[in-house]
Parts: sequence; structure tokens; C-alpha cells
Amino acid sequence: MGIDVLVVDDERLIRAGLRAIIDAEPDLRVVGEASDGAEVPGQVARLRPDVVLMDVRMPRLDGIQATRSLLAGAAPPKVVVVTTFENDEYVYDALRAGASGFLLKRTRPEEILQAIRMVAHGDTLLFPAAIRALAAEHARPAGNGADWHRRLTEREADVLRLVAKGRSNAEIARELFVSPQTVKTHVGNVLAKLQARDRTQAVILAYETGFIAPG
Repeated sequence: MGIDVLVVDDERLIRAGLRAIIDAEPDLRVVGEASDGAEVPGQVARLRPDVVLMDVRMPRLDGIQATRSLLAGAAPPKVVVVTTFENDEYVYDALRAGASGFLLKRTRPEEILQAIRMVAHGDTLLFPAAIRALAAEHARPAGNGADWHRRLTEREADVLRLVAKGRSNAEIARELFVSPQTVKTHVGNVLAKLQARDRTQAVILAYETGFIAPG
């Protein structure tokens, strides 16, 4: 099954460039474009994309507000925010709003394609080192609000730490000597106990509450 993508950016040339890159792939398809965040809910409701590439900075409604609004709805798509600077506070705010990852506008075409596929399949973090760096900047000392970690089993805690390192399900399975299906079950349990939408949200929460120490 192919992956349908909605491209959101206020610059026509960037939208055209992303469309050309994505539509050249047999398993990917741009189903629509939007020039502002305010257009996104209607486009998503009509086109039902699997992934939204969302520009962070737009003139009327920025990508953070658009992401927050979009993900508040039922069965939302995955959102990848697109930005110029990876250490931009806007990026972290967008991730906290529910985006599954981010891309830099200077990212190479093959990395853009890989990112779309990774986010759509959801079994690993997109650019884990960059997400860890952003989350670590907002980390708190251990014990500050991290009472949820007591609900995790020892194995679930191990899985969360490996997820934060960017390990895929298959890599975690090899490291813990269990089956990929067992890892998938553990990840699902972790997300449910943390009330996290996906791996990215779980990792951010783990750092913000001090469950994972920065560095």
C-alpha cells in the first residue's frame, strides 16, 4: 500500500520541489498541497493523507498551531514539521504539539523520502540524535514529575530507553533477546501508560520528567 502525503508550505517553489521528489517514488504520492496552516484541517478531512509535511513558520496559522489542531481530531495523520534550523524553539514546540519528527529544508531528497516512510511505519524515531538533543535542553532532574515510570515494568523501562536511542523494533529485539512482536507489545504498553501518541512523544516526556537524564 502506498503512502499519501499532504505538503504544507507558504512557498510555492518548496511545495513544487517536494512534490517532484515524492511523486517520483512508486510507493509515495502527493495528494494535495496547502499554503497555510489554516487550510490543513479541511485538506486532511477531504484527502485523508497518511503523512503531512508541515512548514513551521507560515504567515497566518503557523505549523505548531496547525499541528495541535490537527492532532486533536479523530484518527489524525502523522505530522513531520519542516524547518530551516534544527535547534529552533519552534521545532520543539511542534514536537510537543504532537509532530512525529522534523526535517530541515536543506535535507537531501533521499533523506526526505526515508523520513516519510519511517514516520508512516512508525517503528523508529526520525533523526533520534537531534530529537534527543532538543529534549535534553528541556530535561528536568530525576524525580521531578516522573511518577508515571513506576507503572512501567523493568522490561518496558528498558524498551523506552532504547527507543530514546533511536533503536528500531528489530534492533531492540536483538539487543534484548526477544522477538520483534514482543517488542511491539512492550512499545504499545509504554505508549498507553504514558498516554503518548507515538515514540517521539514518549521520548520527550521521558526527558522532561527526568526519567532519562541528558548527556
